[in-house]
Amino acid sequence: MPGIVHVVDDDASFLSAIQQILEASGYRVATYASAQQLLEQQPDESKGCILLDVRMPGISGLELQSHLTERGSTLPIIFLTAYPDVSITVKAIKAGADDFLIKPVGSSDLLRAIARAIARHRHARELDGELEALRGRLSTLTPRQRQVFEIVVRGRTSKHAARELGSSERTIKAHRSAIMGKLQVQSVVELVRIAERLGVLDAEDEGTRANEATNGR
Repeated sequence: MPGIVHVVDDDASFLSAIQQILEASGYRVATYASAQQLLEQQPDESKGCILLDVRMPGISGLELQSHLTERGSTLPIIFLTAYPDVSITVKAIKAGADDFLIKPVGSSDLLRAIARAIARHRHARELDGELEALRGRLSTLTPRQRQVFEIVVRGRTSKHAARELGSSERTIKAHRSAIMGKLQVQSVVELVRIAERLGVLDAEDEGTRANEATNGR
């Protein structure tokens, strides 16, 4: 299934029309007559997006966006409005909105926006899953292996690591081999990339670090 589209709008006829269009395109649809209803339902975060009207009685679209952000929601939000306002658009986009469409919106434009939003959300979740897996592997390192890992990815040779840790070069190489096994990589370059992704290293040129690490093997 392509995902669940949560549509929030106080116009019942609009909700019905949008639901028909989306269901005909293969989407599952959940409709809400107010922002409060969606907050009470706590929609599934696994996949999908939110189509959100800007102006509604009670909690406005922008206010709902803020509430969802505070809750840690990652569902992409596509705003819909019949009253375009540049300042509101800017606020919504700065707060993380995925798109901003003007009513009446054509079916093709709407479906393209939804497909883009869901694809970006799916990709972001996949990246989060990969990072979580890397963190899990990193957590299996012993304290000494973690020290060796942090020295190696900074481009230091085994000789430097041995001197810094008061160990033998042979022991450092054994630790490095064990680290590669636990992190499921074949080279120091890959270790550097993992360190960059997990924030172990400062945001510097990855190519330079990788070359230093490779030359220091």
